Amino acid sequence: MLLEITTTHTPATDLGYLLHKHPDKLQTVDIAAGQAHIYYTEASENACTACLLLDINPVDLVRGDRGRNAFLQEHYVNDRPYTSNSFLSTAIVKAFTSAINGTCHTKPELVSTNMPLSAKIYSLKVDCSKDYIDKLFAPLDYKYNYEVIQLDEKFPSWGAAKVVNLTVEKNTTLKEFLSQLYVFMMVLDNDRHHWVSQNDIDVLMRRGENWLETHPEKDWITKRFLKNLKSLTSQALLQLANEAELTPAETQPEKRVNLHQQRLDKALELLKLSGAETVVDMGCGEGKLLKMLLKESQFKKISGMDVAFGELQKAKENLFLDQASPALKERIKLFQGSVTYQDERLKGFDAAVLVEVIEHLDEERLPDMEKVIFGVAQPKTVVLSTPNAEYNVVFEKLIAENFRHDDHRFEWTRKEFADWCDKVCEKFNYSVEIFPVGQAEKNVGSPSQLALFKQNERN
Repeated sequence: MLLEITTTHTPATDLGYLLHKHPDKLQTVDIAAGQAHIYYTEASENACTACLLLDINPVDLVRGDRGRNAFLQEHYVNDRPYTSNSFLSTAIVKAFTSAINGTCHTKPELVSTNMPLSAKIYSLKVDCSKDYIDKLFAPLDYKYNYEVIQLDEKFPSWGAAKVVNLTVEKNTTLKEFLSQLYVFMMVLDNDRHHWVSQNDIDVLMRRGENWLETHPEKDWITKRFLKNLKSLTSQALLQLANEAELTPAETQPEKRVNLHQQRLDKALELLKLSGAETVVDMGCGEGKLLKMLLKESQFKKISGMDVAFGELQKAKENLFLDQASPALKERIKLFQGSVTYQDERLKGFDAAVLVEVIEHLDEERLPDMEKVIFGVAQPKTVVLSTPNAEYNVVFEKLIAENFRHDDHRFEWTRKEFADWCDKVCEKFNYSVEIFPVGQAEKNVGSPSQLALFKQNERN
C-alpha cells in the first residue's frame, strides 16, 4: 500500500516540518511484519509530496500463527498482507507521530494552520459498500474520487476487487487530516492485524476529537472501528453521546466539556470550598484529578490510590513524577490499595474523593468500603460520585446492557443513592448534600450524581 500526501501551501516545504521528516532523506520505520518507508517525490516552494510506502513480509505475518490452520497455503497466498488498512493506519501513527498528535517544535504555529491538503491512497481495502466512501467523506466537506480496480482485466466477468485507489482533498490542519484518514481507513476494512481492546476506545476518542460526535455516520464508524464488539461499541457511543455536552458558559458557546471532566470540575470546586489542605483520590486512575489538584496551592499534601498498578504507572507518567523536583515529589504520593481494605495510609487526610468508583464494587462489599472510609479513615470531607441509573433510558438505542459499563456491578437511581447516603450519615455521623452533574433531562435527572459528605462535630 502507498499513501501520498501533497500540499500547495506556501511555502509547501512546511509539510516537512509538520511531518518531522526531511525531504532530502529516505527514512524507514519498523512496523508489524515489515517496514514503512518515507520519502518525497517533490519538495518545492509551490508543492510538496510526502510518500509512505508499506513493505510487508507476508511470511512474517504467519510465522507467529500456532493455530490449527497454520499450515494452510491460504495464509501465504492471499491479499491480506498487501491490503490490510490497519497496517497503513498504524504506519501513519508510527511515521508521523508528531503530526497526528499536533506537535511541531520547529514551527509550532503550523499545527493550527489550515492548508490545502490532498492524499492519494493506492490499494485501499473496502470490504463494505463503496457508498460508505461517500458517507464518510462528504459530511466533512472533502472533495474525493476513487478508482475501482477490477480483479482481472482479462476476465471482466469476475467483477471488481475489494480495493480502490482513493484521492481526497480538503483545506484543514494536518492533524485533523491525518486523524480522519486514520479512522476512515480502519472502518472501511473491518479486518485487523492486531487485537481490538478497551484501549481502542481511547484511540477513537482522540482521533475523532471535534468531529466524530457530530458525524452523521458516527454509530457505524464507531461500530466498525471497534470491529463490531458490542460491549466496546456501547461504551464508545455512550461516551460520544453523553460526554459531549455543551457548557453553560455563554462566552464559550461552542466549547464542549465531557461528562467525566464535569465530574472532576465539580469535585475540585467542592474540595476548594471545603478548605481541605490534604486530599486522597481513591481510584485515581491515570491521575486527571491529581493534576488538577497540583495546580491549586491550597492543597499541601496530595495522594492518589488505585487498585490497578497499570493505572498508577500511567498516572506517574502523566504527572511526570520521574522528572519532578524533590519538593513536588514530597507533595504528591501514589500507592496501590483498595477502598475495601483498611489501610493506615488513608488516615489523616482532610478530604477523600471517589469519582465513579463505588459502582465497580460488588454491592455486598459496600459495607467494607463504608467502614474503611467513613469509620476508619474519617476525613472531614468526602466527595463521591456515581451514575444515575434513571438517565440510562436516554441511551437505550446505544447500549444493550443494563449498565453503562461492562465492569459496573450496580447503578442506582437518585432515590437509591440518596437513601444510601442517608444511611451512611446516620451510621458514621456525617451530613450530606447531593448535586447533579451533567445536563439534566426531564423526569430522569442528570447523568451523574455527586454527594458531598461533611463530618459532624462530635458532642
